Amino acid sequence: MRIIWELRSETLTFRQLQQACGDVSPTVLNQRLKLLKEGQIVVLENPSGYQLTTMGMELLEVYKPLSEWAQRWQAQLGNYKLTL
Repeated sequence: MRIIWELRSETLTFRQLQQACGDVSPTVLNQRLKLLKEGQIVVLENPSGYQLTTMGMELLEVYKPLSEWAQRWQAQLGNYKLTL
């Protein structure tokens, strides 16, 4: 989920994506990207980086209600952070 969320608005290089995902290990990120590429959710556009496919953008639409829910409850919980 996190990779898809981070690619929601822009193409990111591997390193940018790694940083955006909380410095996830390169091995884990490579594994996840491989699965997402095989599933045609993301594509590697060399040299600019990774971006969502049309199918990935459609999947992102499913995240929007979850994001709205998190923002609504974050406001009520104060110090607790609910981010996607």
